[in-house]
Amino acid sequence: MTSTIPNTAEISQADARVGVLSREQIQAKVQAIETALDGVLLGKRQQIKLSMACLFADGHLLIEDLPGMGKTLLSHALARALGLTYNRIQFTSDVLPSDVIGAAIFDKKTDSFRFIEGPIFAQLVLADEINRATPKSQSALLEAMEERQVTTDGESKKLPEPFFVIATQNPSTQAGTFPLPESQLDRFLMRIELGYPDPAAERELLLHGDRRQHLEALSAQLNLRELQQIQSAVDSIRISDPLVDYVQRLVAFTRQGGEFAFGLSPRGALALLQGAKAWALLHNRTHVVPEDVQAVLPACVEHRLRESADFTGHGGGALAQKLLGSVDVVA
Repeated sequence: MTSTIPNTAEISQADARVGVLSREQIQAKVQAIETALDGVLLGKRQQIKLSMACLFADGHLLIEDLPGMGKTLLSHALARALGLTYNRIQFTSDVLPSDVIGAAIFDKKTDSFRFIEGPIFAQLVLADEINRATPKSQSALLEAMEERQVTTDGESKKLPEPFFVIATQNPSTQAGTFPLPESQLDRFLMRIELGYPDPAAERELLLHGDRRQHLEALSAQLNLRELQQIQSAVDSIRISDPLVDYVQRLVAFTRQGGEFAFGLSPRGALALLQGAKAWALLHNRTHVVPEDVQAVLPACVEHRLRESADFTGHGGGALAQKLLGSVDVVA
């Protein structure tokens, strides 16, 4: 019995029949999403691209900044642009784990308990102001973010696919906040800050008002199948041995002590590499280059690092810059 290997044209025709996105189509989708989001959140193209890279890499995103900077707006816009079901959980000090996960309610008609799903059962969940909740309520997200399931009354329940958590948090110096523990921070692939708008973007806001009205006109740029294909394309981005060597040197540098209270975990190293692969995809590359690693490194490691002399905060920003300046690309 003989077998034949299909040629490139035959593969392309087969891909077209099942709707597989080509590289050109992926880039067109990416550009459409960037443009749509840029019309909602003005002057934040870098943060938009990092957010897209995080979700395309199948990771969770933490957005930290002052109130009123557009954190919730970006989260809602991402859900609409990616065509995902969306729920928002407003965290406060009195929120209970059952308010997040759901609870079993006794049904008199059936004389049995019936599980009522909580708001976590959505493809994109916004955990708004997560650090205003107590550690007990914060921990309700730990299993969901890691295992993509929740357990209640001894029974595990799968969450929708895909499943993303975007959490926002206020600066820890503000009143009424509970710092996220390292175990929870490590669940987030990236952490970003939005910062104040530049003068041109702020002038546009002042002249034309709140951008939330643009959310209603924002349509989905992807369907679920296309999103899954883009995530598969991220996984297929190639990495060379010298590139892996560079990432390992970065990780090893954090474990040498000195200014670093502790080094990056293996999960942190994987997050850095996965983020770099997604960044390469956004820039239409089939392989990761050192510039991809450098572009996503602050977002991927700042929240995972702490200065030895800093016992109250995480101070990872300066450490990330030290990493970039101290570790050579070529050994």
